[in-house]
Amino acid sequence: IANLQELVKFYFMLGLRHGEILMLLCTVDDVIISISTLRRILEKMGLHRRKNHSDPLDVAAFFIDQLESYGSLHGYKFHHFKCIQHGYVVSQTTVRHLLKFLDPSGVERRRRRRLMRRVYLNPGPNFMWHVDSYDKLKPFGICINGAIDGFSRQMIWLHAFSTSSDSKVIAGYFIAEVERRMGTPARICADFGTENVTMAEMQRFLRWSADPSATNCFISGSSNHNQRIESWWGFLRTHHAQFWMNRFHDLKENGYFSGDFLDKQLVLFTCLKIVE
Repeated sequence: IANLQELVKFYFMLGLRHGEILMLLCTVDDVIISISTLRRILEKMGLHRRKNHSDPLDVAAFFIDQLESYGSLHGYKFHHFKCIQHGYVVSQTTVRHLLKFLDPSGVERRRRRRLMRRVYLNPGPNFMWHVDSYDKLKPFGICINGAIDGFSRQMIWLHAFSTSSDSKVIAGYFIAEVERRMGTPARICADFGTENVTMAEMQRFLRWSADPSATNCFISGSSNHNQRIESWWGFLRTHHAQFWMNRFHDLKENGYFSGDFLDKQLVLFTCLKIVE
């Protein structure tokens, strides 16, 4: 009996309905009871959804803690579910009213179905270059690497080659632009790939030579956080890369491209200069 009560309480605190609790008891725990028995067990343990409501002040204090973190992204139904999991007895109407009072801007934002996105700040040209590689054509032997200025969104370089994994190749793109522009950016943002190691060392050396107190002149992070260049890759695919992807996939589907070394070299020989 004690074990049954623990199971019922566990499923009840998960926010499950009576029918769902009965189904889990039967299929998972091999316990078959009736709906009336389940209600008696819940009544005996004092577990109610609509009786003995919690103090609204306690619920409001719980919401304040939740809203200081990721809770600000969630609607009233999710918060109602969290209340159940934490042992609060409260109605969805009460939750909705409390959220409207405690987080009016979040409620309005969710009503408009608008997410609160991060604000990108960049003080001026050449403050930060965003560097990344585009691998959609890599299965066919063509590797694209590019850099974009975070302020003006001007492409610093955009090159197609047989590899984008060689650190010397990426460093060559970088130093060529440094020579042409007669200077380096204040910062470079790139991913953790080993292809950026040589470029990172060059950037640090050049920045520290001009200003020994310079810090954070090279920032590493995941590619999906490198938002300026990632956004431009979407533009590139729509207006350029998708054409080549379709052509190469047609070759593959028709049996003219197997992905081996010779086929990739033939693609490089015939198409690389056109793509570049």
